[in-house]
Amino acid sequence: MKFLVTGGDGQVGRALARRGAALGHAVVAVGRSALDVTDRGAVDRTIASWNGDAVINAAAYTAVDRAETERERAFAANRDGAANLAAACARRGLKLLHISTDYVFDGEKPIPYVEGDPVRPINAYGESKAAGEAAVRDLHPGAAIVRTSWVFGIDGPNFVRTILRLARERRVLQVVDDQRGCPTFADDLADALIDLAARAHVPPVLHFCGDGPTTWHAFAEAIVAGARARGPLACERVDAITTAERAAPARRPRSSVLDTSLARALGIASPAWRPGLDRMLDA
Repeated sequence: MKFLVTGGDGQVGRALARRGAALGHAVVAVGRSALDVTDRGAVDRTIASWNGDAVINAAAYTAVDRAETERERAFAANRDGAANLAAACARRGLKLLHISTDYVFDGEKPIPYVEGDPVRPINAYGESKAAGEAAVRDLHPGAAIVRTSWVFGIDGPNFVRTILRLARERRVLQVVDDQRGCPTFADDLADALIDLAARAHVPPVLHFCGDGPTTWHAFAEAIVAGARARGPLACERVDAITTAERAAPARRPRSSVLDTSLARALGIASPAWRPGLDRMLDA
């Protein structure tokens, strides 16, 4: 099949291009310099001339803390960009898969979030992504929204790369231990998105993330342990701290674990995140 991927220079966009080629599909991944999704005219022209099977929107503003002071930029990419793509794809009758986030939830639910739970974002980034979801639903009823969480991959900035850099520089790291979620390897997410894009029927909202809820602190410990097994590090230990002690500009959900039962029922497994971490560390 032939897919157009927006946000092609990001970690998910690059994973989609790499995994799509490996699976025998033709993937055209375009970065922001080639297609700025906030430019309605450019989106309209690109989609009008696109001769393929589906569009996967991996373009997004993902700087959670900066979004608190850059709301216009976050909403331009995450709401307006999504709206531009949804409207253009709907006019052409093209399938659209739009990537969203666990941060559309407030994190107060004691059990994992299902697709039908009401969204209640608690930071600007989450608000912009929730607005993007609403725009996609309104403008392209046949589109699919795929929520994921804590994405890490071989390409681009992410939590794993940050921890690796700090572990080479510092003897002690401090990482929050009172936020829970599910790390997701970008290549696993790409495989799931490609599977969904090739299907005739896809649910309007679907959750997909790595298997095995954890905390940022436990995730960081796994990263450091895996890196230490592969080479020397300056880091001797990873200390647990609270969200209040970190005092980040943006509030985070306390538990944004996603329920992936629907994806599993469709035959889309949620791989454990640890093998993905090993693959990334090997790379």
